[in-house]
Amino acid sequence: MNIVKKLLILDYILALGVVIWLSLSNITSSVVIDLYGVLFLGLIPMLGGITGLIIAKQWGAFRSAVGRAIIFLSLGLISWGLGTYIFSGVYNFLLQVEVPYPSLADVGYILSLPLWVIGIIQLSRATGAKYGLRSFNGKLVFLTIPVIVILLSYYLLVVVARGGHIDLSNSGILKIFFDLAYPVSDVIILTLATLIYGLSFNYFGGVYKKAVYFMLAGFLIMYCADFLFSYTTTLGTWRPANWVDLLFTTAVFILSMGVVMFDQRKVSSAN
Repeated sequence: MNIVKKLLILDYILALGVVIWLSLSNITSSVVIDLYGVLFLGLIPMLGGITGLIIAKQWGAFRSAVGRAIIFLSLGLISWGLGTYIFSGVYNFLLQVEVPYPSLADVGYILSLPLWVIGIIQLSRATGAKYGLRSFNGKLVFLTIPVIVILLSYYLLVVVARGGHIDLSNSGILKIFFDLAYPVSDVIILTLATLIYGLSFNYFGGVYKKAVYFMLAGFLIMYCADFLFSYTTTLGTWRPANWVDLLFTTAVFILSMGVVMFDQRKVSSAN
């Protein structure tokens, strides 16, 4: 799957260059902006997700916990990519709607979250992470981190961005729901991924440790991107192909690379 890695890296470098170019040139309207999601933000997770489904067969697909983990993580990437194609291709490019949020695109985005949760749970079964929850420290981490981040998200999204009150007439109940649902779901995923990270060192070996590293980093960046998207759309400062979109691109790029790193053929050839 080296060719896939090269394509992912190339697409990400191009995305980085486009965002820097748009930022330095102060361009606010162009075909490149409208198609950023199609060419980069949607293509990367689609490529990573489809490749992941192929790699899952090496692990026995649904017959093994690792295979199931890769399948659901890959389906989450594909669902997220489809949401981006609706967001960017349909709304931004065809309908010329700059900020379609909430919209039908959120169906793809919100479906990716339970798929990723299932994938992380399956990976936890493969690594024995469930045993970590039996210890006091494991329970403390699992319970404390989500509460802290949820409270922080509420403070910034409601107290700071909305002046301490929720105005349904201006924001709408759907936007408020998604503003809180995305960060909260990301916290759950990130907490599970953190537990797996802490308990995976002696299981997969060096190559697959890197895959877990990448998954953890990807979900951490995804949380930051989801939060900042909700925050900037609330303030009315978000635009397509800006630095927040680059953060999303970075998240799905790292997640895609993490999935591709589970390729067993690379390890076999190296040995």
